[in-house]
Amino acid sequence: MKFNLLSAISMLLGAAILVVNNPQPITAEPIESVTNKPSNSHFTLSPASNTETTNLVLKLSDRRVYLYQGNKLTNSYPVAIGKAGWETPVGSYKVMEMQRDPIWQHPWTGKLVPPGAKNPLGARWIGFWTDGKNFIGFHGTPQENLLGQAVSHGCVRMRNQDILALYAQVDVGTPVTVKP
Repeated sequence: MKFNLLSAISMLLGAAILVVNNPQPITAEPIESVTNKPSNSHFTLSPASNTETTNLVLKLSDRRVYLYQGNKLTNSYPVAIGKAGWETPVGSYKVMEMQRDPIWQHPWTGKLVPPGAKNPLGARWIGFWTDGKNFIGFHGTPQENLLGQAVSHGCVRMRNQDILALYAQVDVGTPVTVKP
């Protein structure tokens, strides 16, 4: 199936709103086709060196993501997770894609929201799950008052300062484990 640029942007960034609820863990590998990726000069495609030692553990019950370097816990951040009917999927994944200052496309109206204070993805996007149509990842949020709650459509919302810090410490290929 061929996708145009608008379809690719919609698929990638619409995930902050749309996610298929699947009670079974799904392991997602990076999508290799460049045609499925948005055109964004800040898009990271190649894995860097710290994927072997760095890993993320998202504990949904704690509403926190934990950053490990090897076996050592180096930091944790509060998050908002998927609400009932739109749960963040449990399982083992890898970071598939990373974007600086992502552009978000409203999944129902098609309106593009440029980077900035009104963008619901905040300053960074770290994608780790897809069903081929929808995407889930860590991202910033302008609604930091909702952290600690189950309010998203599957994505993992973080304070913008925290997503900036996390983004600097992970790479494409970094393991992500999501636990209940």
